Amino acid sequence: MAAATRKRPAAALGTTTSCCPAPATKKRVRHKIGSIYNYEKLEVLGEGTYGVVVKGRDRRTGETVAIKWIRPDANGVTDLTAVLREAGCLEACRGHPSVVQMKEVVADEVTRHVFIVMEFVGPSLQTRLTRPFSAAETRGMMRQLLRGAEKLHGEGIVHRDIKPDNILIGSGGGAVKICDVRMAVPARPAGGEPYPEEVVAALWYRAPELLGGGRRYGAAVDMWALGCVMAELLLGEPLFRDAGTEEDILHMARDVEYAMESTPEVAFGGLPDLTEAGREVLRGLLSVKPEKRLTAAEALGHRWFDEEDDAALSSSALCSQPPERRVCIRFIV
Repeated sequence: MAAATRKRPAAALGTTTSCCPAPATKKRVRHKIGSIYNYEKLEVLGEGTYGVVVKGRDRRTGETVAIKWIRPDANGVTDLTAVLREAGCLEACRGHPSVVQMKEVVADEVTRHVFIVMEFVGPSLQTRLTRPFSAAETRGMMRQLLRGAEKLHGEGIVHRDIKPDNILIGSGGGAVKICDVRMAVPARPAGGEPYPEEVVAALWYRAPELLGGGRRYGAAVDMWALGCVMAELLLGEPLFRDAGTEEDILHMARDVEYAMESTPEVAFGGLPDLTEAGREVLRGLLSVKPEKRLTAAEALGHRWFDEEDDAALSSSALCSQPPERRVCIRFIV
């Protein structure tokens, strides 16, 4: 990231891109490219194959932000279409409290590097999964995640990469937000054109219909991933931690579904504070057949989310790392 302090003029973008096709009645968003020189780099937050995320400061306002640098290809060229598609997905969810908020798209006019500036939220859920969470804490987090998924799906967007690494935890008020929509795509009608990618989603969160290179799917793949996240919150470890291949995932997924339906006292034996209503939600999210899986709206309408007599979700519950509480019985039997 540039370290210079001078400002450079913003360049107007000549094309528009959206994650999902804009309806005829909906005005397309025209993105304006700002300058990276308006931001100061503070520290690296994370690094992956496709880019680096740093904590930064807006020189104009003093606001702390997160800045995602999009890594160029081997020829030093940034895929601007992909960047703007990601920005379009975030723009479609602007104002929603359960999806990370975008500030602007900026560039370095010297290096031609492109960045997405977002609100700074906090650490990933992955860094906080050091112990099982209670059913009440899990319900509070799942409510927010399901609301975020409902917004994405309502905008015609399939995330395709929901996992603890792509969920952020706020430090101020217990906010939980879905982030990193780099893999997001417009939803396609059932039986429509297959998606081009043969492999999407991290293995432990990959829905059964994606296994074996499945390329026809919908928003249900995100609901499966959220079911895996819910189980991981309750267990304190990934549900499919022992899986090393897609065949392992499919075999274990069928075992989990069978156990939850036929021997719930075994499947849920290590989760004594999860009520029958909570078990119904988990079963609905982890249905092997996508057509039987709960949608985000259906899950949010379930009676489990009316159970408010337990302790409410708090920021301290998310940001602290209490002593480990062991779960004696795992789902996989």
